[in-house]
Amino acid sequence: MPFEFEKQTIEDVILVKPKVFGDNRGFFMESYKKSEFFENGIAIEFNQDNHSKSTKGVLRGLHYQAYPHGQAKLVRCLKGRIYDVAVDIRPTSPTFGKYVKVELSEENKHMLYIPIGFAHGFVALSEEVELLYKASGEYSPQSDRGLLWNDKDINIDWDIDFEPLLSEKDKIQPTLKEINKEEIK
Repeated sequence: MPFEFEKQTIEDVILVKPKVFGDNRGFFMESYKKSEFFENGIAIEFNQDNHSKSTKGVLRGLHYQAYPHGQAKLVRCLKGRIYDVAVDIRPTSPTFGKYVKVELSEENKHMLYIPIGFAHGFVALSEEVELLYKASGEYSPQSDRGLLWNDKDINIDWDIDFEPLLSEKDKIQPTLKEINKEEIK
């Protein structure tokens, strides 16, 4: 099997570890195989790929899309190193307000599957970071929502010793108590 699927502390979030075949020429790996992903609990169709580039200290997030335009994501770090965070914002979930944080890097080649109903964000830990991620739904500007990255009720341990660089939008996102829970399914 070219993948190892590891359920996280929030069971629906899955760390995917691909098998990497390397030699003196470089490496080869499968980054997605529908049949294996479906067999291992990631039974979702991906409809859009996104590629982002960030410099050290950039924190993007926490982002999600309102119902009916929610997006599941499969996130991979192509260059550099990040902490990737998924916050459960499903109002009826027993893990509502809890989060998962993993390190993704070009070295470990791991991917994080984040289901619909989670806010997603990351912080760039290396000088340059490039992410490629698959999304189950297409971007919908009218459904674009966010959650404050440093909400005290969630208390994410970003494990950084610097003030993150944020977009103006991300500086003023609502807290978990303030988001419209009717928009999340």
